[in-house]
Amino acid sequence: MSKMRYALLQLQDNIEFVELPASHIYQLTALNKRLHKEMEKLTASNVPPLPTVIAEFDNLDIVHPSYRLHHGLEYINQLETTFASIQEKEYPLVSLLTEIRALQAQLEQWYEEEEDLA
Repeated sequence: MSKMRYALLQLQDNIEFVELPASHIYQLTALNKRLHKEMEKLTASNVPPLPTVIAEFDNLDIVHPSYRLHHGLEYINQLETTFASIQEKEYPLVSLLTEIRALQAQLEQWYEEEEDLA
């Protein structure tokens, strides 16, 4: 099985963990930074809050029962659904959705290839 890495995301007092292939974790971090930078330009009233990636690491043992690990593709699918629902009229939201969907497609392919190898 391929090596996985983990991202720690924070939104106010809430933290969450996302598991991604080690080869793709940097893309989540870069995408998160880009989304934060561009979200300031959105004029829609329904822009959801977005957690910030604050750390990446190789090993994870969650010992507190109130936290759980998010599967990377599920997290990206949720992110895509969230951004697709934004009713933006001024800013070209399609460019952000394209970046999200590009990572989504890469992860789908990665997981399919992993299944074929298993």
